[in-house]
Amino acid sequence: MASRLTSSQTDARDRALVAAEVASAKKGENIAVLEVGEIISIIDYFVLVSASNTRQVRTIVEEIQHAMRDYDGSRAIGVEGLDDATWVLLDFADVVVHVFLEATRSYYDLDRLWADAPREQVEAEPAAVPQTSR
Repeated sequence: MASRLTSSQTDARDRALVAAEVASAKKGENIAVLEVGEIISIIDYFVLVSASNTRQVRTIVEEIQHAMRDYDGSRAIGVEGLDDATWVLLDFADVVVHVFLEATRSYYDLDRLWADAPREQVEAEPAAVPQTSR
């Protein structure tokens, strides 16, 4: 299926993997990168991440935002849920990142909802996560 990817989809895939690797580096759990472009045409990838507490949710979200900016200048066009931090959605147009508390992810079960979407392999240890500069 990789041969059918356009340049734009390849860029989206790389960006989704950057987000996943950053989440992994910040101890995010149960990370899934779902290729949803064939199912819903407005988004290419979902990244699903679990965290054990709201502080960790916020940290993962912040680090993903910094890493995406450092990687290719991307800024989220929308951020939802940061106030209570039980489920934060980062919208990067072609990549949407969902960072959940474990209980919230289990309750909404997006993994089951998008079970038909192909999954990308996420490395347990980040290979080349861009260093954030602050």
